[in-house]
Amino acid sequence: MRIIVLDNDTDFEGWRRAARRLALNDVKPAEVAWTIRRDDELSSASCVNELPDAPQAQFNVPAIFVELAKAAILHRNDERFALLYRLLWRLRSHHDLLSATDDPDVAEVHAMARAVYCDIDRMHTHLRFREIGRERTAHYVAWFEPEHRIVELAAPFFAGRFADMPWSILTPDVSAHWDGHAISITPGVAKSEVPSEDRLEEAWRRHDNGLFNPARLKVMEMPQAYWRNLPEDSIIKPLIEDAMRMTSDPFIARKAAEPRKPQDPPMARKQTQDAQARDAIAALRDEAADCRACPLWKDATQTVFGEGPQNATLMLVGEQPGDKEDLAGHPFVGPAGQMLDRALEDAGIDRASVYITNAVKHFKFVPRGKVRLHQKPNTPEIRACRQWYERELAAIKPELVVALGATAAQSVLGKITPINKNRGRLIDHDGTKVLVTVHPSYLLRLPDEKAKALEYQRFIDDLKIAADQLRNSARAA
Repeated sequence: MRIIVLDNDTDFEGWRRAARRLALNDVKPAEVAWTIRRDDELSSASCVNELPDAPQAQFNVPAIFVELAKAAILHRNDERFALLYRLLWRLRSHHDLLSATDDPDVAEVHAMARAVYCDIDRMHTHLRFREIGRERTAHYVAWFEPEHRIVELAAPFFAGRFADMPWSILTPDVSAHWDGHAISITPGVAKSEVPSEDRLEEAWRRHDNGLFNPARLKVMEMPQAYWRNLPEDSIIKPLIEDAMRMTSDPFIARKAAEPRKPQDPPMARKQTQDAQARDAIAALRDEAADCRACPLWKDATQTVFGEGPQNATLMLVGEQPGDKEDLAGHPFVGPAGQMLDRALEDAGIDRASVYITNAVKHFKFVPRGKVRLHQKPNTPEIRACRQWYERELAAIKPELVVALGATAAQSVLGKITPINKNRGRLIDHDGTKVLVTVHPSYLLRLPDEKAKALEYQRFIDDLKIAADQLRNSARAA
């Protein structure tokens, strides 16, 4: 029996060197035992070097086998090394073996590779960073418990997406760290060592609590094992329990079976419209998550869709998500969003009553070292994303749309629209009133404090036009 000792659980190169040497010496799979080196054991190289020289030094396997092996070796199946060597042994005489999908070994290695890729996808999708410290001293930390040993393979994705922020991904296996230049890998940690929750945690919980719709509940869509990786973990179970209790309550079931008395027609229509709007926006958000209408999705972290009450009378449309929005998945949460919040308050508008979205739903940028520099969307990108604005508009039916900046004005009005020539007045467009003003980020870029104060007041004056219009409409109703 040949005992091959590999350096670690994911030692693909060590396995490949050993497997090739074994196969060239005609060592059958049943004659090999695979294990992982511990401190008191020999290295893999010393075990392999005990094999005699092979009479022939060459044989080839399909390239797809190498890719499958690289993925499958990250699986937690203890028999993965033996399975891969058994396939390698058989491939020498059956080059098309991997196309035999009914073969047990082939089916198993494909299933293992799929499980690893799904685990990576879940990590990319569900991992949440916590902000530790503020501004220049901020460091972002995330906890994740992967099903398989995927951290080193998955980490480069986050280095590309979050190149401008230092982060650490902590897992029980290993931890990955990014300093803006390179990824480093250190031993894993216990969950108790993860920093406690911060202000971003509560934002995630409020967001998910507001979006939760019992009618669209799909408990099995994400395994419960992955709930522990989310800041929303603490509210998921109570929300589901409440939904199940509501739908299983015998009183509710009995009342549903009884004939209903006719409702007041206007109230019934209003309730139906609100429910339809909620479902429509939720469906649009799900659909937009997979939008590939323009190339911007390739580099962006995620689709950042609109948020707010589905019966809002006021819709604000910005340009595109910025760096902070791209990371958080919510519109107007960065510096421009803080400026907007302040201006809305000064204009007498409650942000919670407003539906806020962007003309373009993916972050467009160019990397410059550790920083992702904002780039203005071009006309094809604006046109490609306009379908989402149009469908949001149709679902919400606001009385007034405020276009924040030139990109938003182009999307809302369907043509390039100068801001200064059109701001300060209401525009009728396809049955909807539109108000054009500057984007709050414009105010942040002004270097002169006097000019900044003057332009901020003009911005508030524009928003007050919107507030007055909504008050007049409410009185008329």
